[in-house]
Amino acid sequence: MKKLTILVLTVFLLVSASSLAFAQTEVRISGFGGIDQNIVEELIAKFVKPELEDEGITVKYEPIADNYQTVLLNSLSAGTAADLFYMDIFWAQNVISKGLVEPLDSYIKESDMIAKDDIVDTLVEGFTYDGKLYGIPKDFNSLALFYNKDLFDIAGVEYPNRDDTWKTLEEKLRKVTEVDEEFVGMALQPEFARMGAFAYANRWDKFDAEGNTNLLDERFKNAFSWYTGLKKKGLGTMPADIGKGWGGGAFATGKVATCIEGAWILGFLRDQAPNLQYGATLLPKSPITNERGNFIFTVAWGMNKESENKEEAFRVLELLTSKEAQQWVLERGLAIPSRKSLANNPYFEKDTAEAQANKIVFEGASAGIVKPYNFRDYGGAWMEPINTALNEVMSGQATVEETLQQAQERLEQDIME
Repeated sequence: MKKLTILVLTVFLLVSASSLAFAQTEVRISGFGGIDQNIVEELIAKFVKPELEDEGITVKYEPIADNYQTVLLNSLSAGTAADLFYMDIFWAQNVISKGLVEPLDSYIKESDMIAKDDIVDTLVEGFTYDGKLYGIPKDFNSLALFYNKDLFDIAGVEYPNRDDTWKTLEEKLRKVTEVDEEFVGMALQPEFARMGAFAYANRWDKFDAEGNTNLLDERFKNAFSWYTGLKKKGLGTMPADIGKGWGGGAFATGKVATCIEGAWILGFLRDQAPNLQYGATLLPKSPITNERGNFIFTVAWGMNKESENKEEAFRVLELLTSKEAQQWVLERGLAIPSRKSLANNPYFEKDTAEAQANKIVFEGASAGIVKPYNFRDYGGAWMEPINTALNEVMSGQATVEETLQQAQERLEQDIME
């Protein structure tokens, strides 16, 4: 009887030990569907799973195909959200301000893989709320001026460069367009997402100390007038006017000398215009301030405030944003690493158009007056009156003065009331 008892106890202990050995904590992560799903799944397979095999952590990716922000907010409110999730800088503060996201400062303090001061400063700013950091940017984009080398060569004009001001760039565009009536100087998207960078260069800001927006400020009007004036002078065109949906599409025709885009254009050009000879440089400087402006476009990984696996989730976050993972993303031509320590990346020294363009986009994050691409809790509605104004002026429907007055009134009455 005694031997039987010992045998049963031994079997019980062995089974228990075996169960503990195979016990796994599942960390759920959410992101975009489509192309992003393949990218994240490959990141997990290459850089996350191999590191977690002996740590008792498994990862489940749950892509959200449509209406990402709405689905995420609903799941956070219902208590069914994933442990980690994408937060776009465009609307991140709206989610953070609702108390739905875990602050990460204490986790970073104990981390051997993430240091706040190694993250590009403007990216930290974009996900900081009330002095706390709520997201680790997985990568980012800023704007650069892309130019068609062949068109400038044909015109015998020096390529755009980092010393250009709005005036010197405009003169270069004028000379290019004089060569052939089919040549267009610049693709001018009627969007604050492009024109706003020039307003920042004039030291204008979206919101003053009281949280108000002033589109009648001379600094804004000056940038608005210059940008729309390129169209009036015949030096630029809206992409829609030549049957294209965005600046990159217009640029790919080979008849447009310049466009203002981020590194997202590179894969498109590789596929759609493989023979186009292009270069990239920083945006031109304001002749008033001698500074340049820019936007930061980025997505961060945030942590669910109600997650039951926070330590394990942060471990996964460390691996998803590791130097190795960001290097892989960079070399795939997907986006720019968010870590300062990758600024001297050997990839940036490659003598290829893509590598050099990526280097310029990386530099753009800290070259001049750079603002996160977000608009407090107003979201995209804040930009709509400005975008309408840009469209009206460039299509000849209204003057700068008329449309900016209307845009200001609409902002005050309909958006910011």
